[in-house]
Amino acid sequence: MKIRIDNVSKVIKKIKVLDQVSLEFESGSITGLKGINGSGKTMIMRVICGLIRPTEGKVFIDDRELKKDMDFPESIGVLIDSPAFLDNYSAYDNLRYMASVKNIVSDKEILELLDEVELSDAGKKKYRYFSLGMKQRLGIAAAVMEHPDIILIDEPTNALDSKGVDMVKRVLQREKARGALIVLTCHDYSILKELSDNIYFIEEGRIVDHEK
Repeated sequence: MKIRIDNVSKVIKKIKVLDQVSLEFESGSITGLKGINGSGKTMIMRVICGLIRPTEGKVFIDDRELKKDMDFPESIGVLIDSPAFLDNYSAYDNLRYMASVKNIVSDKEILELLDEVELSDAGKKKYRYFSLGMKQRLGIAAAVMEHPDIILIDEPTNALDSKGVDMVKRVLQREKARGALIVLTCHDYSILKELSDNIYFIEEGRIVDHEK
């Protein structure tokens, strides 16, 4: 699978938040996006997943144009901004509810995933009582649960301790090895560099540098 962003710009309230961005992403790779808050990293992810329509330019998923041939990518997992789930549901019940839409993930797989993201001890604890780290772990689990072709992960190490950071690395490296196309942002450059095959540096909505 390939994603191609061709000369995409986005204007919001007369402010150009993306400015002639052109990028390509491929299956079996992790692409890092690096920039300060407000530089345009998250906006690029929103464009890829179809939440934002470009003011100018086009996005292609393989040879199909987003917003013309499809509204959203067909197989995608996303963690953008803070995770949000049903307050009165447990970690398991939230994932089971999400999985019921496509019914391609078994109860056993959900339990194994909760163990992998270190939430198996949460039991029947309701989401409303989760710590920030627990919420982040559940957000990561939801993004990778159905083993999607495309995974967009925005600041996955937020609120996680060193053990949680190691978990993120394991999960993303496994998904890459499976063949997923992964786009990643992380404020910790050492983690981004360790995980990414390519890193694009973004300033004021423009790509200013590229590192392999």
